[in-house]
Amino acid sequence: MIGQYAHGNEPSHHMAYLYNFINKPHKTQEKVHQILTELYTNSPDGIAGNEDCGQMSAWYIFSSLGFYPVTPGSNNYIIGTPLFDKATINLENGKQFTVSAEHLNDANIYIASATLNGKTLNHSYISHDAIMKGGILHFKMTNSPSHWATQEGQEPKTEITEHIMVSPPYLSEGHTAFKERTTIALKNNTKNSTIFYSINNTEYQEYRKPFDLSEPVTIKAYSELNGEKSNTIATKFIEIDPNLSITLDTQYANQYNAGGNDALIDGILGTQDFRTGTWQGYFDNDLVATVDLGSKKAISKISINFLQDQRSWIFYPTDIECFVSTNGIDFNSSETGRRITNAEAKNDSVQIKTVQFTDFRKENYRYVKIVAKKLGELPEWHLGYKHDGRSWLFVDEISIK
Repeated sequence: MIGQYAHGNEPSHHMAYLYNFINKPHKTQEKVHQILTELYTNSPDGIAGNEDCGQMSAWYIFSSLGFYPVTPGSNNYIIGTPLFDKATINLENGKQFTVSAEHLNDANIYIASATLNGKTLNHSYISHDAIMKGGILHFKMTNSPSHWATQEGQEPKTEITEHIMVSPPYLSEGHTAFKERTTIALKNNTKNSTIFYSINNTEYQEYRKPFDLSEPVTIKAYSELNGEKSNTIATKFIEIDPNLSITLDTQYANQYNAGGNDALIDGILGTQDFRTGTWQGYFDNDLVATVDLGSKKAISKISINFLQDQRSWIFYPTDIECFVSTNGIDFNSSETGRRITNAEAKNDSVQIKTVQFTDFRKENYRYVKIVAKKLGELPEWHLGYKHDGRSWLFVDEISIK
């Protein structure tokens, strides 16, 4: 594993090469070299996954030469970083294609410059036709990232020019959960297409400029180009009580932010699929959240949801506590209780656990604090244990009645 990249998951074999497409080939060079030298060994278990039809070896051979066919059906190979000083391919047409690397060593993994048959090669890809003509692809290597192939126009591109697929609109500005007011802006990724939208099932109208929302609604939107329509996307917008606020003492992971700081009080409930963006994820971190009700109120029930998807390294917390306070300083937990879970117990199913607290004194409170403790190190039975894997904690809505 490299982070959450599993090289044994062969459909992801193109991932390390995608940096070239945004003119950052040095990152491709770093990751390709790391995979070649760390995830392959000369031993019986030297391949980091099942050798399905030779794909694990094919990736190694292509990548060690210095390039890889990222896009099926394309005639371009994306350049990575060579592993050998010199390698020659004997082509079926009787010609030879040689890849050579100057100053190559364990430190010099970055391409400083490249030539193809003596001519400067500034783009980070090479065509199949160029290889079949034979010749020499020569790299000069260096020990730090260079400016090679970093300029616009030097990157590889894959695009569809026929049978255009119209992409649906997306929310480029605004929040699905808002206090008092939010400004909504829509965009899409299909050039020259038009966006149409409807609010609460009204007649669709053309989107021309951002607009404001000040109450809960459902917006439906689709894109259209030359009579072709995208899928229609429906999104609920929820108004949060303006008197309600939340303070997070621990930091969520940005890629699983669920919309930001107010995600745990926005009224949007997550599903069993953590990828939908409705869960707030904490990697190897506890949750410590304090909700301010705005004024003292009688509380009858407090609940909070957690997700379990152990195959995705998402585990329930081991310990959940609920505290209440009148002043935000002195918190009381004796009446609200504590919940302990057997988070390490193996379970292959995806589940949502709702933890409730109902035992409160007969007085009003303004502040509610939830503390949920991470599992941390994965259990020994888990695939990630031998890689020093750490658990994720996924949290949903904090509901206070």
